[in-house]
Amino acid sequence: MAALARWCVGNRLIVVVLWLLALVGTATAAVAAGSAYSNDYEVPGTESGRATRLLTEGFPGLGGDSDTVVWHTASGTVRAAAVEQTMTRALDRIGELPGVAAVHGPYDDAGAARISADGHTAYATVTFEDRAEDIDRGEAQAVVDTAKAAESDDLQVELGGSAIALTESSGGHLAEIVGVAVAAVVLFLAFGSLAASLLPIATALVGVGTAYAGIVLLGHTMTVADFAPMLGMLVGLGVGIDYALFIVTRHRRGLKRGLTVTEAAENAVATTGRAVVFAGATVCIALLGMLILRLNFLNGVAIAASLTVVLTVAASVTLLPALLSYIGPRALSRRERRRLAEHGPQPELPTGLAARWSAFVERHPKLLGTVALVVIAVLALPTFSLRLGTSDQGNGPQSSTTRQAYDLLAEGTSGDGDGEGAGAGSGGAGGGFGPGVNGPLTLVTRVAGAEDRLALDRLDTTLRATEGVASVTPVTFDSAGRTAYLTVVPESAPQSRATSELVDRLRHEVLPRAEAGTSLDVQVGGVTAGYDDFAEVIVGKLPLFVGVVIGLGCLLLLLAFRSVGIPLKAAVMNVAAVAAAFGVVVAIFQWGWGSELLGLGRAGPIEPFLPVIMVSVLFGLSMDYQVFLVSRMYEEWLETGDNRRAVRVGLAETSRVINSAAVIMISVFLAFVLSGDRVIAMFGIALAAAVALDAFVLRTLLVPALMHLLGGANWWLPAWLERRLPRISIEPPECRAAHERLTDVMAELEKEREPDVRDIAG
Repeated sequence: MAALARWCVGNRLIVVVLWLLALVGTATAAVAAGSAYSNDYEVPGTESGRATRLLTEGFPGLGGDSDTVVWHTASGTVRAAAVEQTMTRALDRIGELPGVAAVHGPYDDAGAARISADGHTAYATVTFEDRAEDIDRGEAQAVVDTAKAAESDDLQVELGGSAIALTESSGGHLAEIVGVAVAAVVLFLAFGSLAASLLPIATALVGVGTAYAGIVLLGHTMTVADFAPMLGMLVGLGVGIDYALFIVTRHRRGLKRGLTVTEAAENAVATTGRAVVFAGATVCIALLGMLILRLNFLNGVAIAASLTVVLTVAASVTLLPALLSYIGPRALSRRERRRLAEHGPQPELPTGLAARWSAFVERHPKLLGTVALVVIAVLALPTFSLRLGTSDQGNGPQSSTTRQAYDLLAEGTSGDGDGEGAGAGSGGAGGGFGPGVNGPLTLVTRVAGAEDRLALDRLDTTLRATEGVASVTPVTFDSAGRTAYLTVVPESAPQSRATSELVDRLRHEVLPRAEAGTSLDVQVGGVTAGYDDFAEVIVGKLPLFVGVVIGLGCLLLLLAFRSVGIPLKAAVMNVAAVAAAFGVVVAIFQWGWGSELLGLGRAGPIEPFLPVIMVSVLFGLSMDYQVFLVSRMYEEWLETGDNRRAVRVGLAETSRVINSAAVIMISVFLAFVLSGDRVIAMFGIALAAAVALDAFVLRTLLVPALMHLLGGANWWLPAWLERRLPRISIEPPECRAAHERLTDVMAELEKEREPDVRDIAG
């Protein structure tokens, strides 16, 4: 690492130019190629997946995404001649647009059910040629523009569906701008130097920008979710600024101790830079752990986020030292440079709140440890009511056309008691069609002969009498008569627990009875069925996934710190942080505590893929602070063999920089609530909560308290294991020698200093 830093400083212009070329080159390629994201939740082997394939094979025209155009009149009816003529012309134009396979309106005998009972609302179904993940945004936008052109003062036109959602802009780059601005303020307050405070931000932006463009290109080679670039940017900005902060802090410490700019940069990369690489590796391991789930949807997310972390780490250990050499002594504030010139090098001792807090924790480990455990336990309680499911477009912002279309269709319903907000009801009177029309179920089957046809006719009657079913369409056969499907509209919304219960009821009670004595094998598909299957697969594999991620993380810590206790405590702390963060997410997004106030829409279930991605990211980020905190304690332990001193000094010397880093990361994560995307807002709040708890409760309170209570057992390692483990040191031998030389240089000054936190026990 020292050689790498030396080369980067000596060839700083080359390093900067190479990074700028990488950024500009990937960005240019991404703009030229365009995006090709895919939210494909289908899991091979599930019933909903089989239903989709059967429908596509038997009815190719129905394989594309199905969206809706909804119109509403406050006065008069949608059957009025002027309204009918206006909307018929609009629907005809939509039917002629590129990418549109078919349009089915309400103004014929077959579409009479698409007009509400009060005559104020009607809708048409627009079927695209492709699935939502393959539809060009321009094609969807053309449908929106054509439909909206029919709008007038007396006629409201809204659109809903997955393809239409592609046209709705997010909060732009406001989230990134706010997060970076807050980080800049915190860095300036911490460093007192404008140049030093801008370097971590510049480094992170270059690394994240290159990764963002790389993710766009990655979408052309594999399945990458549309939120993956934003998630990568969220994680990349947080860890990138933090990693650069740690290195700049070590660099500034070297300058204050009398090192030259080049020596300080080399020392910072060779010491803290190694810890950054180690921490980044743990984050990547946690993220890539998603690959063991073997789900295409999550594979793209894992690789995209890992790519971002890799590039931010690479920028921190190459681009940052080059930039540090450019600003020279200006990494210190004017006051610090003046003090250095007047008084010469001085030891930087932990003083103030950090030293007092470290001593306080040493004096009251049991009390503070108990308080920390109570806080974490209380925040984790909502996790036990976690419900995975689809949060539909009824959870979107009220200003969006998809939310308004959803509400117009579901108008007049009452809640179902799930705490999932309006539109999640079961039945009820009103001008709309009921919430179930926003997420109908599709029943598909092969048909072998006349006996199967008779059974399907009887099934139609049975379904209408089934609890939770609002309506059923007649059975439709393909041209060969070998495949049939019918649509079931639930009484409840797609996100409702009642709809999931209906899916289970159909699969395990109603359909098996109807299939008895026939060759029918009816498959239940649709939005809710697909999400339920996806969630079931993920929950089934979650224990293995968590076990692998925790196991690999513990193995890395075991190799780095030569201790059994350190990895075990880290695993428990990380699980605690994840559980508490999940509790916050459930309270806000599922229970709805403040979700409307925060502009996050109505309460609803948690996305099925969220737990896996959150566990990966949160576990990786939690390991970062563990590495930076314990590595300093471990260094002191090796030098003194005194556990109390090691914990006291390690906490005193790292808590300030960890807390500064946490404030930056929390600010960046919370800023992404402004993105306008519910999923990204979930990630932002979850990560912010986890980092806050990890930094201010676990790492600076519970971990040191436990380490004081355990004493020398913290560093215990069986002799047989010690002999077999390879040696991986975060602090390299050459740097330890450098520290010894610095200690000799500072020896005279140390004789005259007053006792400090290194000597005075709590």
